[in-house]
Amino acid sequence: MSFRTLDDLRAAGQRVLLRADLNVPVRDGQITDTTRIDRLAPTIRELADAGARVIVCSHFDRPKGQRVPAMSLRPMAAALSRALGRPVAFADDCIGTVAETAVAELADGEVLLLENTRFHKGEEANDPAMAASLAKLADAFVNDAFSAAHRAHASTEGVARLLPSYAGRLMQAELEALDRALLNPARPVMAIVGGAKVSSKLDLLGNLSSRVDVLVIGGAMANTFLAAQGMGMGRSLQEAEMHQTARDIMAGAAARGCTIMLPVDLVAASEFRANAPHRVVPADGTPADMMALDVGPATVAAVVAKLAECRTLVWNGPFGAFEIEPFDAATVAVAREAARLTEAGTLASIGGGGDTVSALKHAGVAERMTYVSAAGGAFLEWLEGKELPGVAALTVG
Repeated sequence: MSFRTLDDLRAAGQRVLLRADLNVPVRDGQITDTTRIDRLAPTIRELADAGARVIVCSHFDRPKGQRVPAMSLRPMAAALSRALGRPVAFADDCIGTVAETAVAELADGEVLLLENTRFHKGEEANDPAMAASLAKLADAFVNDAFSAAHRAHASTEGVARLLPSYAGRLMQAELEALDRALLNPARPVMAIVGGAKVSSKLDLLGNLSSRVDVLVIGGAMANTFLAAQGMGMGRSLQEAEMHQTARDIMAGAAARGCTIMLPVDLVAASEFRANAPHRVVPADGTPADMMALDVGPATVAAVVAKLAECRTLVWNGPFGAFEIEPFDAATVAVAREAARLTEAGTLASIGGGGDTVSALKHAGVAERMTYVSAAGGAFLEWLEGKELPGVAALTVG
């Protein structure tokens, strides 16, 4: 991938439209997790310090092209101001006279937040007129919203075609981490894929099995693979209709030289609740009245031993029901070993997507991995081998 970064932008005196992702969790009017805001702050601060007039735009929630007061970005201006340690002005629209007037009042080094881009139907439709209205506000475009890069919207893809476009520092970090994970990795490469359903990760499993050396399958989807080989899974969650697909995936991986690791033992219980009575059973021995809720210690030992031989780890999905003890044990044990190897300098570890971030935080290692992406759907689609419109619009050459 070749793309321009802030190193290529002469920001002084320029009006810079910065696409952020301020779609943060809010409860009772209060932001409950400022991670995305905190990660965005360095790019805004760098641009403002360089003398740019920084115009921040973002979507929030799903107003479906209508102005919904509860989905206004106005509260985000205060949160952004706190993260930056400087004032952030707010415009009550993201295009048109209101936005243009607010931009015209900016001085070099000042920051303005525009109203929710999804208040306009043209945003999600990637309407050329809306993209042009956004482009009218600025001299350059910086995309720092990798988490929205899988959407071809007016503020992610359309406007990038109309202005000189650059990757912000957060976008740059994401793209460099992903490049290191699968495009130009140090080998051998291990991928850990967990989650509930094989059917939801067919593209992911197919792409990874053609790119990695070892594919570790955990979570409830491992139950489907085990059942596909005739193993009794008791009351475990699994997809009977996906058995042939699981066998096909394994055959395809073998043909490509990719080793698939499945659990050799499981932690089974009769109830899905914290601290439910449980026991370790062989992978082919889940009792009829029990369900597998985690992989067992022998599986953890095998994964850890193989991980010691690898130089790159890509992680998407937990091994078990990590939200409740003691079925978080395998996820925590492997995560801490991955963090140890990362800190020892022998492993590049990249995780992301859905429950993965929560699982790594639960294990206390999110800050000890090489990179943990909070991008969700965009991270997953990239792992699936799909082109991300917001990234493609930044690519040069």
